[in-house]
Amino acid sequence: MKHRLKTLLGAAAVIVASTLSAHAETVLKWAHVYETSEPFHTDSVWAAGEIAKRTNGRYKIDVYPASQLGKEADINQGLKLGTVDIIISGSSFAARDHKPIGVTYYPYIFRDPSHLIAYTKSDIFKRLAKGYEDKTGNHIAAVTYYGTRHTTSNKPISKCADLQGVKMRVPDVPAYLAMPRACGANTTPIAFAEVYLALQNGTVDAQENPLTTIEAKKFYEVQKNIVLTGHIVDHLNTLFSKKLWTSLSDEDKKIFSDVAQEASVRSSKSIDAREKELVDEFKKKGLTVTEVDKADFLKNVVEKVKLEEFGYEKADWEAVRAIK
Repeated sequence: MKHRLKTLLGAAAVIVASTLSAHAETVLKWAHVYETSEPFHTDSVWAAGEIAKRTNGRYKIDVYPASQLGKEADINQGLKLGTVDIIISGSSFAARDHKPIGVTYYPYIFRDPSHLIAYTKSDIFKRLAKGYEDKTGNHIAAVTYYGTRHTTSNKPISKCADLQGVKMRVPDVPAYLAMPRACGANTTPIAFAEVYLALQNGTVDAQENPLTTIEAKKFYEVQKNIVLTGHIVDHLNTLFSKKLWTSLSDEDKKIFSDVAQEASVRSSKSIDAREKELVDEFKKKGLTVTEVDKADFLKNVVEKVKLEEFGYEKADWEAVRAIK
């Protein structure tokens, strides 16, 4: 009798253990530096829920917005260390490990958002993304249109020369510095989370970001001139750490990739639509919105800042520019 009871208890334990194992939940960290009001966050939360749903609850993803797990450099380092599993970050940071992928930040390389999206489906993108993955082990799962970068300033600007001597906050990324430096601005690298205060207290007189970011970070409260320089058609990558990517089955890799790409399409559409509305909204707030001669800015960049300074290949630049 005792032997039978022991056998039954043992069998029950195995069943309970296997049931718990089948429903075991792996908790992952998804980090970014954007505000909770922005599509990059709301669609990350949507993606986290979709992955949980499509994997029958085997993965739970906690999303950490607004630099909660550190600045952009920190979360990229966390990706390498395996302390963060998924991040949203620009190719400018990927270029710190694989320089060629940063060519997309050279000013005026893309004509518009549709040109950027066409690039992400091209063979040259696949080659550059593979180069980054070969170098780091991290996987670029999706690309999201971040917005077209424009300039805000304390004083009116209508041509490249008007930036001469202006103290301008620019991310500490080589290609981001190209346009301001070509125009003679005094560039200052200030962390993204600290830009509002720097503009407010006069540490800098200007900055550059997409219109949606200018709205989300409320830069329009401390800058009265919006200058439509359109110097970089920007994007973000959804990156899976090497630790996460190599741990996933082929089936789960497809689920994670599909969801990341669906989220990127959602965000890209939201950003594109919102940008179209913001020019008029900023004008209604009393801001001065100025169209500029982009050819004047491009001419100065091409003459004064060379691709080779950043370690980019001219052939890559030409290949991206040629994409239809």
